[in-house]
Amino acid sequence: MSFVKFENVYKRYIMGEITINAADGVSFEIEKGEFAVIVGASVAGKTTILNMLGGMDTCDEGTILLDGSRISDYNQKELTRYRRYDVGFVFQFYNLIPSLTARENVAIVTDIAPNPMPPDEALAMVGLGERLDHFPAQLSGGEQQRVAIARAIAKRPVVMLCDEPTGALDSATGVRVLEALERVNAELGTTTVIITHNADIARMAQRVLWMAD
Repeated sequence: MSFVKFENVYKRYIMGEITINAADGVSFEIEKGEFAVIVGASVAGKTTILNMLGGMDTCDEGTILLDGSRISDYNQKELTRYRRYDVGFVFQFYNLIPSLTARENVAIVTDIAPNPMPPDEALAMVGLGERLDHFPAQLSGGEQQRVAIARAIAKRPVVMLCDEPTGALDSATGVRVLEALERVNAELGTTTVIITHNADIARMAQRVLWMAD
């Protein structure tokens, strides 16, 4: 059985008399440990797919499975536990707490995880072993994003979900961020799913999913 599986998944948003089909019968599979990229235009429904896989949104129809568990059937308490322990999120904007150092931003996650990676180890994995005590304002955009990656991996997630992780960065900095994600995927074996509108990122992937309309 595939590790991630969407089976005929629908998600609709109703805005007055208008219904927007954000996911219209979507089906795909991703194997355990794969580095997968979902590519498509900004209105193709990529973020909706990621949010449903991450338990931040629910589908209207269809089945979403992760490692055999039907997360599409989870209640709110089960979704909260799933998000907290099993999913690592990396967003386009870093969402770091300005008053905390890099180490302290990562420790926020390790304090609630049952078997966390030490913050220093997580930051070293993304190449920031010398920047542990720097505040976000003292870090470049790429370094802040790598702190966000370290925070996501520190709880040893089952699946890592990245929403346009290089969208706010220049191309050279974006490459370093993607290399950090690649290293995490290779060394930890964490199933990684990245959504992007940048087709160049797809060249790094073991699996590419194209979304349209």
